Amino acid sequence: MSSKDLSQSIMRRKPIDDIEEESKHSGLFKSLGLWQLTAIGVGGIIGVGIFSLAGLVAAGSEGNPGVGPAVLISFLIAGLASAAAALSYAEFAGMIPRAGSAYTYGYVALGEVIGWFIGWDLLLEYIAIVAVVAIGISGYLDAFLAGIGIHMPAWMTSTWDEGKGGIVNIPAILVCLLVTWILSRGTKAFGRFELVAVAVKVVLILFIIGLGVFYIDTNNYNPFMPSGFGPVVAGSATVFFAVFGYDAMSTAAEEAKDGKKHMPKAIVLSLIIAMLLYVAATLVLTGMQNYKDIDPKAGFASAFTSVGLPVIATIISVFAVLSILTVMLTFLLGVTRVWFSMSRDGLLPGWFAKTDRHGTPQRVTWIGGIASAFLAGVFPIKAVADLTNIGILAAFVVVCLSVIIFRYKRPEAPRTFRLPLMPVIPAFGVLASAFLMLQLHWETWLRFVVWLIIGLVIYFGYGRKHSLMNPNSPRHQELADLHRPLS
Repeated sequence: MSSKDLSQSIMRRKPIDDIEEESKHSGLFKSLGLWQLTAIGVGGIIGVGIFSLAGLVAAGSEGNPGVGPAVLISFLIAGLASAAAALSYAEFAGMIPRAGSAYTYGYVALGEVIGWFIGWDLLLEYIAIVAVVAIGISGYLDAFLAGIGIHMPAWMTSTWDEGKGGIVNIPAILVCLLVTWILSRGTKAFGRFELVAVAVKVVLILFIIGLGVFYIDTNNYNPFMPSGFGPVVAGSATVFFAVFGYDAMSTAAEEAKDGKKHMPKAIVLSLIIAMLLYVAATLVLTGMQNYKDIDPKAGFASAFTSVGLPVIATIISVFAVLSILTVMLTFLLGVTRVWFSMSRDGLLPGWFAKTDRHGTPQRVTWIGGIASAFLAGVFPIKAVADLTNIGILAAFVVVCLSVIIFRYKRPEAPRTFRLPLMPVIPAFGVLASAFLMLQLHWETWLRFVVWLIIGLVIYFGYGRKHSLMNPNSPRHQELADLHRPLS
């Protein structure tokens, strides 16, 4: 094959007109309304960011100085970058309501190889997110049990490289498997659970804010930025984990009752609700307790204990576990739908795209769940969180670029939501996301590059040849059958 033919094959774009027809034969059930979608988005955004990462960044960790009350600014910087990407997602979601999210948007706008890389990237990042959240839940579970006099041995609650005598984080592994089982029961059941759990989560956070405000000591805000502005910016790259989630929600677009109408609204609503709660919660956390004394794994539990309310701390630990579960559900849903979409397109074996009677791709659900359990069991929270962030930031760069290119290449395509101030907002999203990526440690970049190289080998060894966009693919006939008129 000549270099020209190779270039044309890897840059082929998926026609937007094919997507709606393919969705009719997906096997996924359309059962999600606007508020269920918004709940999935809020469920994916709010969780470990408030209950674990806020305390981690404020207090600091080995090699990372604490930013103190300025963690609020870290959240605002991350939220600003995320907002630009959210608006880009909203335009695409209203135009292409298909499972796959950033993978599909990149495939349509920039070409197959870019779509592949983002899809491959998201498989790792979403699995890593589930693992991070499981580690966060493990921390709160440990705090809860300690509060009632039960102390789990260090070997089963932390990993070998955290310096605490740990070997494997067993509670985190068990939580991953529990969430996998819940998701395997079907999207309709998952949507109901998510709606109730998110409602509990929002009530819990409002309770924390409402009670905690009476215990704020303004002396804890001084100094507001103890380590300078540099660590605050670096901290925004870590807490960026806390300000997305709508992207995973957009992977459920084919299961929405009216995806073109409801997806853009749900994306914007979920980010607004989350950011308002984050601002209030970080002010309460750093006002109740000096940032140096905050427990990075269970920030609010330690804050309420420090003001003489250990019972409240115990209640928070219990409900934090329930509320953080929604984050895991959202992102495990995301990884299964991206995997399903890539398999349906022929870039991965079609074996993964099979659905059961619940309309659920069971095979990838359990593979993704077991993989997240492995990461949660053997890696510390910050290493997994940073790995997650670099992948999502890369996806945001691609989506923001894609929305600019597609607006000018296909201006006539029907859009239920149009991104304002084009191309200023998505261009800002590209620059902000790239800037935050540069704040991450070189080891995070190394792991990311290795994963992408593995993906490159799989794409050229399997995906490019079996793609439904390849006329010579053994599965190309499947696409032709979809468009053949009935006799």
